[in-house]
Amino acid sequence: MARFAFVLACALALLASSVASGAIVEHSFNVNNLTVTRLCKEQSITVVNGSYPGPTIRVREGDTLVVHVFNQSPYNITIHWHGIFQLLSAWADGPVYVTQCPILPGHKYTYRFKITGQEGTLWWHAHVSWLRATVHGALIIHPKAGRSFPFPKPYKEIPIILGEWWNGNVVDIENEGLATGIAPNNSNAYSINGLPGDLYDCSQNQTYQVKVVKGKTYLLRIINAALNNQLFYKIANHNMTVVAIDAAYTTPYITDVVVVAPGQTTDVLITANQQTGSYYMAATPYMSANINFDNTTTRGIIVYENSTSSSPIMPALPNPGDTPTAHKFNTNITGLAGGPQWVPVPTNVDEHMFVTVGVNLELCPVNATCQGPFNNRLSASMNNESFQLPNNLSMMQAQFYNVSGIYTTDFPDQPVVKFDYTDSNISLDLSLIYAPKSTKVKTLKFNSTVEIVLQNTAFLAIENHPIHLHGFNFHVLAQGFGNYDPINDPKKFNLVNPQIRNTIGVPVGGWAVIRFTANNPGMWFMHCHLDVHLPWGLGMVFEVENGPTPWVLPPPPADLPKC
Repeated sequence: MARFAFVLACALALLASSVASGAIVEHSFNVNNLTVTRLCKEQSITVVNGSYPGPTIRVREGDTLVVHVFNQSPYNITIHWHGIFQLLSAWADGPVYVTQCPILPGHKYTYRFKITGQEGTLWWHAHVSWLRATVHGALIIHPKAGRSFPFPKPYKEIPIILGEWWNGNVVDIENEGLATGIAPNNSNAYSINGLPGDLYDCSQNQTYQVKVVKGKTYLLRIINAALNNQLFYKIANHNMTVVAIDAAYTTPYITDVVVVAPGQTTDVLITANQQTGSYYMAATPYMSANINFDNTTTRGIIVYENSTSSSPIMPALPNPGDTPTAHKFNTNITGLAGGPQWVPVPTNVDEHMFVTVGVNLELCPVNATCQGPFNNRLSASMNNESFQLPNNLSMMQAQFYNVSGIYTTDFPDQPVVKFDYTDSNISLDLSLIYAPKSTKVKTLKFNSTVEIVLQNTAFLAIENHPIHLHGFNFHVLAQGFGNYDPINDPKKFNLVNPQIRNTIGVPVGGWAVIRFTANNPGMWFMHCHLDVHLPWGLGMVFEVENGPTPWVLPPPPADLPKC
């Protein structure tokens, strides 16, 4: 009871503080189609306010953000504010058919929410179909006025948005993959702030450049907005100091390479301390699975002031399958215990879950032709439940209005069948590999603490899965390879200064343990942030019950889109 009272008092204080001191920051998003030229061809893409990437939003902790979205595109749209807690504003979270129905073409909706207890780099993106390939932008949260970063103030801040580019309409490409039952076409390029860089055809004048002053230190806010690939990021001859991940401060960590999974952000400091000249920054895929992928490299240029060099220096990049380098980066980061917005690890666990994640098969429908293994469709699941979104009402509307038939509350706490999860011999085991479609949730009591072991499986393709949890940050207690050992692996838990994230790359053929407190009522999506896997069903939803007043899910806004 004492723990509950303490947490409630802190949360109320945060809300009161944000109301008292925050400003209202207002934006309008006009979603429409734009014709751009990339890789030697003109392409129509869906964007916000005529720009790709979309506009950067800058707020301070405690502000209220109001965004009016006008859908002038030919597609349904929603916007997700990736990593925002949405305390008592769950209707603004944005995942289609989870918290809201889509904004139809020609319609509008206003997102309104407070920024409470968060500082750093997040981002916003479409949460319908593959539209987030081009509908995305940075969301930067500065400390309140009068407060500073827990590191030396940089000379300048620079968003670095890493993306993927397709020569084709991404909605059509996704739909073609779903129709045939196999993975959609790979991307044709990666990009830095929307530009592919000079290694691609017709892209010599489409290379991102940033000018720096020798001796100055810069804060790079790196965002991986790619749909389907984790990325290595390096800058020739320059080290980087990681100071935050997913809008949570870290113990400073010096590295020459950064690894970012789709959905993740990483803030790094770099000092322009090399000889006056020009240096490439470059991003190339980290691909842990033995499957086809876009094995290309995007690059931009850092140019020192007064440089006359016309031949930038290129960094040596890791090989795409360099799991040791990726794992070293992902496990060496620790949280800045006691720093701004630090939240200690909850020690009492109310709910223990063991959740397997992986790629599965779905039987090919009658009278259809499928090109997946055994002439079936590719699918994906958590605990052998392949998640299927409803299409006639959002799950949170069903929760609020007590509408039955939209979802069930029997998502399993552990796999129904236990097996050797990472044994490659099970890759095509037909007794295990099929996963039924369902819309199941796990119901959580308000303020309960949840610990989840995320366990990769060896079905079809063993790979690193980036898992994103909406509405909450979580502590990453430990991660490793092989099957999780419930006896010995808890001895490795970092309960002092673990990293805090909203998206975790579960190691290839391995596991990760996360812990969070369910202190906000609503429906919260947990899913793989590889967009090739999301429509296949690699996700589930947490239903968090109401708490004592004021921790009660408010009524939906009057203009909430109707199905």
